[in-house]
Amino acid sequence: MKLSVFSAKPYDKKYLDQTLSAKHADSGFSIAYHDYPLNEKTVSLVKDDVDAVCVFVNDSLNADVIAALADRRVKAILLRCAGSNNVDLGAASDRGIVVANVPAYSPEAVAEFAVALLQTLNRRTHRAYNRVREGNFAIDGLLGRTLHGQTVGVLGVGKIGLALARIMKGFGCRVLAYDPFPTPAFEEFGEYRELDELLPECDIISLHCPLMDKTRHIVNDDSIAKMKKGVVIINTSRGGLIDTTALIKGLKSEHIGAVGLDVYEGEGNLFYSDHSGEIIQDDLLMRLMTFPNVLVCGHQAFFTSEALTEIAECTLRSLEDVKAGQHPKFSLTKEPKPKPNEPLPVRTV
Repeated sequence: MKLSVFSAKPYDKKYLDQTLSAKHADSGFSIAYHDYPLNEKTVSLVKDDVDAVCVFVNDSLNADVIAALADRRVKAILLRCAGSNNVDLGAASDRGIVVANVPAYSPEAVAEFAVALLQTLNRRTHRAYNRVREGNFAIDGLLGRTLHGQTVGVLGVGKIGLALARIMKGFGCRVLAYDPFPTPAFEEFGEYRELDELLPECDIISLHCPLMDKTRHIVNDDSIAKMKKGVVIINTSRGGLIDTTALIKGLKSEHIGAVGLDVYEGEGNLFYSDHSGEIIQDDLLMRLMTFPNVLVCGHQAFFTSEALTEIAECTLRSLEDVKAGQHPKFSLTKEPKPKPNEPLPVRTV
């Protein structure tokens, strides 16, 4: 089995190679790494002998890319992430290509990073750090708020949203949540609300929902207008959940008190690469970064050794399943129905 890994960084190579050597040494797998993302321009570089491709959040696998992979007899698309909004799942299913993700790679890592963004903004530690390095020990302008007693809204209560709710409950916060598919596990930490009821009550709103048609720009002009004045918005999920133009309007009017972003809707051409010697052409992102109450990071909330280990292990387990002719445990595409007179596949437990 040959695996082509796209958008590969040194840490991807390190953890995949370590896992391959430690747990799949006899598998016969070979891995080729490509620094560039997989998209319509680069799909022609996938060799005909490749069995599976492994991609990340800013690779773009639309129907045309899926068709090109199918023509090369690629059997599987393995995502090194939970979200699949960048893959046309319907096209993949139609062409018989398995798509599998990593649904939970240390959800606590992302939740903890969301809190790090929140507290950095709240207590101005980034500004204090720069002041002290210049010999300025004045604390005027660094006033924050005590989190204990604040109301936190969690939009999306999957594993990460649940982990954040647990943390914020520990801070002594009142926790509310919106999710069209509620889980009873949240109820020990807070209460569910409809979105329009939640928005006016929250001092802090943290986004943890997947990006799909119903959630795209869930933070927009209308929803911002319903939020409490001075609200802090944290997004460690997907950039497309926020309408950036509306966010800038809310910041300029001072209706929004602070924003922490680990993701950005136009991040595809920027994040995970060094652009420090270039003129960045994204005017919306550059405007965002002029606000003193905005923090932007480069989609690093997942970036812990524990998470990278789980991503590598889950990816190679899925490849093992594909090799065995089985659907991976975390497949996002439906298993094809057996043809008439074709025996059902035998599974090992």
